[in-house]
Amino acid sequence: MDSKTNNIRPDRAERVKLDKIDRKLLRLLAKDSDKTYSELSELVFLSPPAVHERVQKLRRNGVIKGTHAVLDGPSLGCSLLSFLHVEAEGSVRMDMLNEFYSIADVEEIHSVAGETNIIFKVRTRDSIDLEKLIEKVQLVDGVKKVKCFVVLSSKLERGPQPEMDDLS
Repeated sequence: MDSKTNNIRPDRAERVKLDKIDRKLLRLLAKDSDKTYSELSELVFLSPPAVHERVQKLRRNGVIKGTHAVLDGPSLGCSLLSFLHVEAEGSVRMDMLNEFYSIADVEEIHSVAGETNIIFKVRTRDSIDLEKLIEKVQLVDGVKKVKCFVVLSSKLERGPQPEMDDLS
């Protein structure tokens, strides 16, 4: 991990050309990344070695960034999901992003266009911890204003879904 940037992405990756089988594999893996190459091969009508080769190529090309457990916040005692909209004085600097990165309750950081510069997805135990988190963010040099949006319920949470081009 790069200690100066904490693996915060500076820019966008190039688009990779995907065929129908790649898209189907990605959709299947996004739904259940524990599937074996043998199970996947039956669903896309290729041999397990061919599926393995395709998945490895998708990893090398950065389409599959990793495989990880998706943890349930409430089960971990962090049931309050919120989004913080942060308005910065001037441009957002890497040192500012590093300070935000070090806050454990911050799940996502997005640089955005519009009234705010940065949007955070945060998860805390309760409103008291949320208030402490907002105070931490407000103390970061360059932060002008913070708006908080508390989530009442989540209707859909998922990663990107590749289009299937008539393959289901």
